Amino acid sequence: MKPKVYFASVRTEESLITHLGKMFDLAFPNLLKKDDLTAIKIHFGEFGSHAFIRPVFVRQIVEKIKENNSKPFISDTNTLYKGHRQNSVDHLNNAIANGFGYACTQAPLIIADGLWGRDYKNVKVDLKHFKEVKIGNAFVQADSMVVMSHMTGHLASGFGCAIKNVAMGCSSRAGKQQQHDSSKPKVNPKQCISCGKCVANCPVDAIAMNEKALIDQNKCIGCAECVTVCPTQAIAIMWGGMGKKEMQEMMCEYAYGATKGKRVGYINFLMNITPACDCWPVSNAYFVHDIGILASSDLLAIDKASIDLVQKSAGNPNSKLKNPKTNDKFKDLWGIDVMQHFSYGKKIGLGSMDYELVNVN
Repeated sequence: MKPKVYFASVRTEESLITHLGKMFDLAFPNLLKKDDLTAIKIHFGEFGSHAFIRPVFVRQIVEKIKENNSKPFISDTNTLYKGHRQNSVDHLNNAIANGFGYACTQAPLIIADGLWGRDYKNVKVDLKHFKEVKIGNAFVQADSMVVMSHMTGHLASGFGCAIKNVAMGCSSRAGKQQQHDSSKPKVNPKQCISCGKCVANCPVDAIAMNEKALIDQNKCIGCAECVTVCPTQAIAIMWGGMGKKEMQEMMCEYAYGATKGKRVGYINFLMNITPACDCWPVSNAYFVHDIGILASSDLLAIDKASIDLVQKSAGNPNSKLKNPKTNDKFKDLWGIDVMQHFSYGKKIGLGSMDYELVNVN
């Protein structure tokens, strides 16, 4: 039987927050047990961005978890790159600044991998790329998890939604580095204007300025922060060999480890759909219109349904899309075929590519 993916369209006469509560009850009847410590996996949004999931939606999930006599906490892990989320102090201040404080969400905030991203557990997976994956300790110890994901494009994986949210989002900083290993960027000296922004923002001092920027590939950790800050797009990921495919496979293996043996529910928000992820300190024009919210207990099914809905939607001509009428918006944006997530994810048991879409409006 095909897994069900519940869908609430933004075209509704009733509050989407109310629909979200209904979807939770329909999609997750057996998710929670009494006194569960339940992680709500969220991306708090880098300071300066504004397209991330609204905290009022998180509060609705907090209330549903409490109704089931479980104990919610809201969580994410620290980042590789410089910014407002590289350590837990800055990360928590960033979360509060973006509206996720207790006054709004009614649940405590916990950074899952500790002060500097070193509090993690090695989870055994025995797969193609990894024998073990490094998952933030709080996510490993949580009894259950609700994964709230914002659909976006992504410069390294093509798109970001639930798979990326648990793969990158539940891993420690060392785990993120492992997944980025095949995505190291290079500089086009003809486009470089020697502004120094890449040098200032590299977290491992892998970039030097000698008339033009130069990246030390031995030091580079592949976080792609330099790509995001370059004002002339002189820095780009130079995929070698199987790089694009390998990164998607590695993310699937991390997602497998992050959810292994755990009760997990997934909620995807297809709203404010930006070309790049919420890690960027800016939110560009949305490349399709708002679509709605999806919920499922199947990781692959919910992301496949999300991709399908985006691909069927009209492209925004006032966005980064080169061809708004394209049949593959993610490939248009980043030159990446995102389907490797699904073929490899199915192979290792992440879920099903087939699904039944159930409207709840």
